[in-house]
Amino acid sequence: MHRGLVARPCARIRRIAGGQRAQEVRLARFLRNPAVTAEEMARHAAGLTAARAAGRDIVVAQDTSELALGGKRAQANGYGPVGKGGGTRGLLLHAALALDAGTGALLGLAHAEVWNRDTGAKVAARRSRALADKESQRWLDVATHAREDFAAAKRITVVSDRESDIYAHLAQRPGGVELIVRACQNRTIAADGEDAIELLFPFADGLAEAGRFVAEIPAAPGRKARKAALAVRVSPVTLRKPRHGARDLPDAVGVTLVDVREVGAAEGVAPIHWRLLTTHAATSLAEARRVIDLYRMRWTIEEFFRTLKTAGFEIEQADICDPKVMIKLVAATAVAAVTVMQLVKARDGATDQLLTDAFEPEDEALLEAVSAKLEGATARQKNPHRKGSLAFAAWVVARLGGWTAYYGKPGPKVMRQGLDDFRRIKFGAALTFYDV
Repeated sequence: MHRGLVARPCARIRRIAGGQRAQEVRLARFLRNPAVTAEEMARHAAGLTAARAAGRDIVVAQDTSELALGGKRAQANGYGPVGKGGGTRGLLLHAALALDAGTGALLGLAHAEVWNRDTGAKVAARRSRALADKESQRWLDVATHAREDFAAAKRITVVSDRESDIYAHLAQRPGGVELIVRACQNRTIAADGEDAIELLFPFADGLAEAGRFVAEIPAAPGRKARKAALAVRVSPVTLRKPRHGARDLPDAVGVTLVDVREVGAAEGVAPIHWRLLTTHAATSLAEARRVIDLYRMRWTIEEFFRTLKTAGFEIEQADICDPKVMIKLVAATAVAAVTVMQLVKARDGATDQLLTDAFEPEDEALLEAVSAKLEGATARQKNPHRKGSLAFAAWVVARLGGWTAYYGKPGPKVMRQGLDDFRRIKFGAALTFYDV
């Protein structure tokens, strides 16, 4: 299943099966088998990731993405944008990726949860429901799973954006797990006196700058890449328990506030402003910058969702009407999308990963043979990476996908196309072997 998805990334069973009826039937049976679950697929992938994470300082970046299914049969069965006019039901994917904190290497999928939300169903008032009965519980679950699955890691930092700014998330973090959460709530904090109350955002505004640095801001939809001058403020803060929904939680939680603001942004450019709450200690500019750098690794999860949706797998074009089957397909595709992302991250050779992080050991000889055929006469047309490394394989796959080695850097679409070609070569090589 995984191999089919990587070789022919799309969300239609017939195309995944490569036009082979027998393979189409096998894949359909696999997805419809009640013994096959999305949870088991995610757990298996996390187990492989855990082996790569052992002894490392890792970042677990998590986020949720809506899947607005667009296939004709999906729309006929009421699927569309979640909670919007286009449909009454939809799927959501909450995923977490494990990365090496030092190199940024994508180690693999850390957690994935897919569920079907019926926006027409009536639910109890938000404040009357326990956190375990809310979708918000997913942010806490990732930290719990990270602690259990990556116990052999040197250090674990779970990073998430504003939607995860939940008091319980900070108050109930598992031991051995650090958190970095982008603040969304203008929470009350303890001031000089025990009964004194101050708001978090005005407090941050009044802090003196700890210093400034210049950072590269990557391109994003509607935003060009640029260099940004960032002013940093840092201070320990004590968050006070909210009035509602935190009855069994401690009255206060101590964290570090790292406030990051872009200064001198060009006209028409929305300046960066991040208020980060972290359990990491930070008292200096260098320590605060370390927190900022770890938070910025969260961008990988955004690239992952882009790969899943528009840059390769087109999961939203799925034409499967059974929600249970669709949930399994989303989970399987999420695992496959990680392989493409690993190649994109490894393309420059900075991640220092082994080829076996994404390929089977027996693929090494074939990759080396294909590399020799693809190399040209000039230095830029030579594979510059060490044999046996994932960077070596990424170069081969990118060249197969149409990259010339001269212009730009290969992205998810190129890597996906190159993987398709490599699988075809591998299949042909196997046929030749058996013919002989």
